[in-house]
This record gives sequence, structure tokens and C-alpha cells, in this order.
Amino acid sequence: MSVSITFLGGAGTVTGSKYLVRHGGQSLLVDCGLFQGYKPLRLRNWQPLPVAPHDIDAVLLTHAHLDHSGYLPLLAKSGFGGPVFCTAGTRDLCAILLPDSGHLQEEDAAFLNRHKLS
Repeated sequence: MSVSITFLGGAGTVTGSKYLVRHGGQSLLVDCGLFQGYKPLRLRNWQPLPVAPHDIDAVLLTHAHLDHSGYLPLLAKSGFGGPVFCTAGTRDLCAILLPDSGHLQEEDAAFLNRHKLS
């Protein structure tokens, strides 16, 4: 059986780490990160993945940094319902980082919306 790896992020840049590993009819997403930095990078977060989220069997997080885990909420919202594997430390940090990141993104959006309306 063959193994294929598709680089969905973290290639050509150091952010947005996502690697889809396929083997034996299974799909594993290694890392699920947000693109961070300059606007052209951040805009990649709004592009749909080239694989349907419900076709991903599991996610494996290497660590909790947002450029490796920050896309998880959007992946789940888009239809992913499989398990997420990580160490206990990564799990504990994601429990802090992901809600905090969401809060900051909401504040940024509100700020931008207020200033666009003025």
C-alpha cells in the first residue's frame, strides 16, 4: 500500500501547519494550524480545504501553538467530527489558547467593523 502526504499549509511559509497523510483508505491530518502574519497569509484561513472535513478520519496535533492547532474550531464547524490525538499537555494548552484566540479574533472583527462603518 502506498502513503501520500499533501501539504495544506506550512509549505512555502512557516505558518498554517497542516499535512494530510493518506494510507489504506484512512486520512490523518497532522496539525491543524492557522495562517498567521501578513494579510495575504491570514487570508488563506478563509480558503476551503481541498479535502472535505468529514472525510478526515482523525487529527494529530504535534503541539498547541496556534499555527499548529488554531484551525481546529473552523474544521469542526465545517463538518469534522473525528478524534483529535495529542499529549495531555497539548490538550491542556489548547483548552486555554483556542478560546482566547477566538475571543481576540472577535474583538479584532468588532474593531474593524466599527471603523468601516464610521
